[in-house]
Amino acid sequence: MQTPFFNIDNKLCAISDRAEKQATTAFQRIQEITEYNQQKVLSAFIRHQVSESHFVPTTGYGYGDRGRDALDAILADIMGAEDALIRHGIVSGTHAITIALFALLRPGDTLLAATGAPYDTLEQVIGHQTPCAGSLKEYGIHYTQVELDAEGLPDIPAIQAALRADASVRVVHIQRSRGYSTRPSLSIAWIKRIVEAVKEVRADALVFVDNCYGEFVEKTEPNEVGADLIAGSLIKNPGGGIAENGGYLCGSKACIEQCAYRMTTPGLGREVGASLGHNRSLYMGLFSAPHVVGEALKTAVYAAALFAELGYTVSPGACDHRADIIQTILLKEPAALIAFCQGMQKGAPVDSFVVPEPWDMPGYNNQVIMAAGAFTMGASIELSADAPLRAPYAAYMQGGLNYHSGKIGVLLAAQSMLEQGQLSL
Repeated sequence: MQTPFFNIDNKLCAISDRAEKQATTAFQRIQEITEYNQQKVLSAFIRHQVSESHFVPTTGYGYGDRGRDALDAILADIMGAEDALIRHGIVSGTHAITIALFALLRPGDTLLAATGAPYDTLEQVIGHQTPCAGSLKEYGIHYTQVELDAEGLPDIPAIQAALRADASVRVVHIQRSRGYSTRPSLSIAWIKRIVEAVKEVRADALVFVDNCYGEFVEKTEPNEVGADLIAGSLIKNPGGGIAENGGYLCGSKACIEQCAYRMTTPGLGREVGASLGHNRSLYMGLFSAPHVVGEALKTAVYAAALFAELGYTVSPGACDHRADIIQTILLKEPAALIAFCQGMQKGAPVDSFVVPEPWDMPGYNNQVIMAAGAFTMGASIELSADAPLRAPYAAYMQGGLNYHSGKIGVLLAAQSMLEQGQLSL
């Protein structure tokens, strides 16, 4: 490859060429999924007769916001759900998940985490490990979790045993993405297995899926295999790098009604909430999402191939099945992790001059380093890499609005490690 605008070591460029050739088959598979999902989204927009009138802003209470309401219906259609809420006022994926949990659970109920400990930012929401005002625990909601098996996969017999042992379990929580762990992310096939196992024992239990980072990675979504409710963030996959903020919930009509009442206020629910001119970016982002997710997946595959060539353990591998956009690279040493993130920052279109350093990030128990030079602050669908400063010092990379710039960001991460003495060729 040639990099006339960037100073990349020639040996590293040669390794990059080998890595890209190894990724060819995976790229073809991603292209096929992207085309399917883009057709699915386009057909939904056409069925619901989207017009410029759907982008007209509303203010105040937002009664009769037809653009907002049509987008709910479009998202439900795309996700294979009965109903949906998609709102710019949902501030993050954690917020969307919190709406879901508080909507579905009541004092005395138990939340069962079926895939081990959830992502760090949910610890204070749950409140059993890290007490916090306003947590589920403070409202008298119990919590238990089933650990993953020795291979880092869901333990189906243990999940069913936990359901049989505790009749108070109301919601079963599934985290699709690996979060800050090295366990595999969950495919739709795995989610289907868990849903079927739960319903076999407790047909009345609700299955909730944290779908962050997983939208449009496969041809189907968790609602289509029986999940009662899913949630995610619009500055991740479904916002397509265009939505400036927001989140969504998709599921059964009963679940979405409860979520709407929790999101605003009982009795008003989804009828209020002015769009304030955000509808256009939400529509555009959702429409662009399948293509952008495909570009992020190609960037992840390339990173896996390159760093495997450099001798590092990566997960998933370049040719492995993917269930989300996250690429894990085990860098083993804190200095290597910091050098990686600092190099990736140099390839960002925004704030490339900034030097990332570990810091005490709210909601996390360890210092976190984050490379994120994004047009939208914190947008994980744009190329970024972050990690807690703890063993095994793995970089969690995600995003890439287009493969060509994402590839340079990955190369600059390797180049930074080389320059800082953390990589030898």
